[in-house]
Amino acid sequence: MLVRIVKMSFEPSKIEEFLANFEINKEKIRNFKGCNFLELYRDQNNTNIFFTYSYWDSESDLNNYRHSELFKGVWAKTKPLFNGKPEAWSVDKLASLE
Repeated sequence: MLVRIVKMSFEPSKIEEFLANFEINKEKIRNFKGCNFLELYRDQNNTNIFFTYSYWDSESDLNNYRHSELFKGVWAKTKPLFNGKPEAWSVDKLASLE
């Protein structure tokens, strides 16, 4: 399993637009082949900073999503809303406690 973490910083005036677009597309992203989990987080102190966490069966599944029409459409609407360069990490989960 691959965990994908993406950090995004938005223009404060564009946050509601981002959230609306995420709301429209979150189920499509979560149900994309190979995606098993999707969450959106918001920084408590810098409320224009958001993170997505998603779990993928494999790197190829993530890459299939990143080259899909769904991703291209979501990213085309998201990218102009940034006020900083997004950062992304693909990591392996080593431990999980509940």
